[in-house]
Amino acid sequence: MATAPFLPYGKQLIEDDDVAAVAEALRGDFLTTGPSVTAFEEAFAARVGARHAISCANGTAALHMTALALGLKAGDRTIVPAITFLATANCARYVGAEVTFADVDPSTALMTDASMEDALARAGSAAKAVYPVHMNGQTADMAAISKRARKRGLAIVEDACHALGGAYRDADGPEAPVGSCRHSDMAIFSFHPVKIIASGEGGMVTTNDGTLAARLRRERNHGMVREPSLFEDKDQAFGPDGSANPWYYEMPEPGFNYRLTDIHAALGLSQLKKLDRFAARRRELVALYDRALAAYVPVIRPLSRTPHDTPGWHLYVALIDFARAGVDRGACMRAMAKDGVGSQVHYLPLHRQPYYRGRYGAMSLPGAERYYAEALSLPLSAQMTGDDVERVVRALAAALGLDNRTDKGRR
Repeated sequence: MATAPFLPYGKQLIEDDDVAAVAEALRGDFLTTGPSVTAFEEAFAARVGARHAISCANGTAALHMTALALGLKAGDRTIVPAITFLATANCARYVGAEVTFADVDPSTALMTDASMEDALARAGSAAKAVYPVHMNGQTADMAAISKRARKRGLAIVEDACHALGGAYRDADGPEAPVGSCRHSDMAIFSFHPVKIIASGEGGMVTTNDGTLAARLRRERNHGMVREPSLFEDKDQAFGPDGSANPWYYEMPEPGFNYRLTDIHAALGLSQLKKLDRFAARRRELVALYDRALAAYVPVIRPLSRTPHDTPGWHLYVALIDFARAGVDRGACMRAMAKDGVGSQVHYLPLHRQPYYRGRYGAMSLPGAERYYAEALSLPLSAQMTGDDVERVVRALAAALGLDNRTDKGRR
């Protein structure tokens, strides 16, 4: 009997038309700074309802670019939830700013209005920006966060890497796609292979602010400007007839080489056309997981569902009472891997990372610590089947010892 293939916690779904799109780009005249990049940006902006979309090398580059575009610097502070990937906080440190960590709701891993208020009190007048993170596919309550941030004059950047394909529902208007920046200055995305659409590596920043968009484009391209109206050295920039010299460019300040290639953009554009299908399939799989895991409450629980959004699910996270099950999380993950099922933990609370603990000292954020203690990311990708979900649930139940208990952890 053939062994079932290993199920990783996340995986891209690449189809024949994606391969053809990349091959076409490879046969074209441009491998970078060409038409595929522009086409991807325009299509992405249209899909999420933003005026501008600026592509870049990856989601970390996107975060760094937003910090540069906002002019964050030494002495400034950003508010970042303690449960997120390293890059959300690191982008502040890249520009010399400091980070104040906000606690999260342990049942969703989302920063709340109340936990943001607590972080702002600790940050004081140095707070200049807030980086709410949409975790696992659900969004932070952006209407509430925006209201509080605007009162303080804070910039708002959504880390939306987990939520592409989702939408906000609030009292300020009709449902709007994540990335439309309804309640923020900028939103950032990643197209890493485990995300809902993949470009290999790649990132995007969306904004409705033309000034920010221009800054972002400069920052991803070495800080260079080619617009004659921006040239400072008129003698070098212009010929005797007053025309701008065709080779000329200036660098008002250093930037970075964060450009996206046409090869990656071609794949991203092809994948973007499938976003609705991928997102719908992930929602179906999440519903299957919820039903299958209901048999094991209270040992295993799904995340609490937020009322203000339609999720764009990136991860399926189960909250597990490992102590009640009498099984260590590491042992559970290793047992599942032996059954051919991958899993992961997203994420170690940032305030417990050695760098940040050393910089800011030990602190207690109980919501983040409780979430971290219970969270386990189970396989989720658009190519999975209902049988795959059943296989994952069987492996998890067996690893926790629930498959041979009389009560099986049930209500």
